[in-house]
Amino acid sequence: MNYRELVVTVFCILTLSITSYGAKLSASVSSIDITPPLEMKYTLGGYGERMNKPAEGIHDPIWAKAIALQKGDKKYLIITLDLLGIPSNIKSDLIKRIPGMGWSMENMMLLPSHSHGSLEMAALNSKNLLNNPNLGIFQPELLEFILQKLEVLVRKVDKNYRSVKIATGSKMLEGLNRNRRKDPDIDKELIVTRIDLKNGNPLAVLVNWTAHPTFLGGEDMLVSAEWPGYLQTNLQNLIGKGVTAMYFNGSEGDQSTVLSSDKKGYEKIQIYGKIIADQSFDLYNELKTQEVREFDYSYQIVPLPEHAAHPSFMKTGGEEYGLNEKTVKIVMDVLGPNEVGMGALRIGDLLISGIPGEMTAVLGQKVKNTLKANGIKYVAIGGLANEWIGYILSSDQYLHGEGYESSMSFYGPDFGEVISAGAIKTATTLTHLK
Repeated sequence: MNYRELVVTVFCILTLSITSYGAKLSASVSSIDITPPLEMKYTLGGYGERMNKPAEGIHDPIWAKAIALQKGDKKYLIITLDLLGIPSNIKSDLIKRIPGMGWSMENMMLLPSHSHGSLEMAALNSKNLLNNPNLGIFQPELLEFILQKLEVLVRKVDKNYRSVKIATGSKMLEGLNRNRRKDPDIDKELIVTRIDLKNGNPLAVLVNWTAHPTFLGGEDMLVSAEWPGYLQTNLQNLIGKGVTAMYFNGSEGDQSTVLSSDKKGYEKIQIYGKIIADQSFDLYNELKTQEVREFDYSYQIVPLPEHAAHPSFMKTGGEEYGLNEKTVKIVMDVLGPNEVGMGALRIGDLLISGIPGEMTAVLGQKVKNTLKANGIKYVAIGGLANEWIGYILSSDQYLHGEGYESSMSFYGPDFGEVISAGAIKTATTLTHLK
């Protein structure tokens, strides 16, 4: 490279950097109903006892919602979904359907709510050829239905970007969630991010609250977004003006809801959803949006430990899902990845750390506290991000605790440390943006 070429190259790099730094953050939002028709005879997920029986009706619709953020030459896409979880092929298949749009594994995060009234994720897993009704049977037509909906959503949201102002806040909520393993760790932090247009009109609101959506049981066979669906609907009604409310779960591996009520499941999800919506609305009204300069993302591939069934698996998960010591190894080898992509997003004072499974609160607090100590004001765990690879426990929880969570952790005692360390490493590059 001669001197002239060097000067031109340096000038181009500086120009792009200055453009990105000085550019205003803009955003676009869109939503789509992803409730499949009952004629598809799909099952609901979360309980092996459902034995792949088809849903019997629709109690409330399930949605996918997207917010695309752009600043200079960088953009990022968050999609929240009223689903139990998603297998890894959903994200990769979606990206293949939208070539040339600038979306990749690195700048997209899919965040299911973990509703136990929604679709069985094994039915969406193209690797699932095991034909086990307890686990859920793969339905190619259901996968195609969801992918078509998501493609429409992405193509719709990736246009009409408008300048936005953003503010994030949090508060502790007492008595609304608990540790179902009876460990001392409870994530009581409600995090709300308000995204307004430049003229002050609301565009979107992100809500992060940590608890299992399990008011509905295995006997409840109507499609539902569970309490997160009612949280979003109520919050949209409270704010009005066409705002889009988007919910994502946290380190909910051992976190359950608390609600004193003698009502049945479908009534409870409405009550609890309204409670969280009211709390979110109060916090939303306290936030004063402003222009933000800090906007970036990070992504890395994390190798996973070898597959290993927990000693207590046959007493809990094995019984529920109809597996024995031989077949569980087959399932792990077929469905369990050997590595996982982990992503993080920084928007102003907020950092979202994507976790590809159900992390327990003690590890979630470790990630949050470490990143806060590095200068991040608000850290939200994005639970079940992009794929579900099992429960993610500390080594002490894995080795000395029994119960469902331990038995559904498939990578041995060091798994939790590998994932929490990976999350911290991935996000740390975003802690010193200017």
